Amino acid sequence: MVSLDRLLAFSAVALLLIVIPGPSVLFVVGRALAHGRRAALTTVAGNTLGAYVLVAAVALGVGPVVARSVLLFTALKLAGAAYLVHLGVKAWRQRGSLRAAFTRSGPLERGGLRTLGEGFAVGVANPKTMVFFAAVLPQFVDRARGHVPLQMLLLGLVFNVIALVSDSVWGLVASAARDWFARSPRRLSAVGGAGGLAMIGLGVTVAVTGRKD
Repeated sequence: MVSLDRLLAFSAVALLLIVIPGPSVLFVVGRALAHGRRAALTTVAGNTLGAYVLVAAVALGVGPVVARSVLLFTALKLAGAAYLVHLGVKAWRQRGSLRAAFTRSGPLERGGLRTLGEGFAVGVANPKTMVFFAAVLPQFVDRARGHVPLQMLLLGLVFNVIALVSDSVWGLVASAARDWFARSPRRLSAVGGAGGLAMIGLGVTVAVTGRKD
């Protein structure tokens, strides 16, 4: 299996990537501000599942195909960007419902499976993670030891554990800040609108950045 030195080196590189806020982190923060701690943590779980699907794809040989195909890479990137913009527009239009829900009885409820699915969609379409798994993860595999797919799955598991902890912290911090905003209905409406605009901006950023070759 993977040697300890390679595992530690990969963990360090993965940590550097994860701590820099990207699409998944910003999406989790948006969910925390809009819907609270439970939705944020459920989104983190969905993100993690989506990211591990990418790991499995790389382990099975799909990752290099995506890395070499500009068309496929662009299609996946634009699909993820469009989904973020859609959710952002929806959050902006429903910002008043957040205020009304808190006035009545507390945070706006969302279905757990729906929130998990939204997080999964963002995680599996995250271009930063996609490129990392396709281009960086294979470099830490020791082919002389054999069992290459299993090594990739193990390295991907390490990445996802680090991401799970980091994203959860982001979500908890954001949901704590949300409690302060919730004391004023006007603040809450502003947060809902700002979260929607942030997701729209994130979607546009994802669409226009990345490889151009």
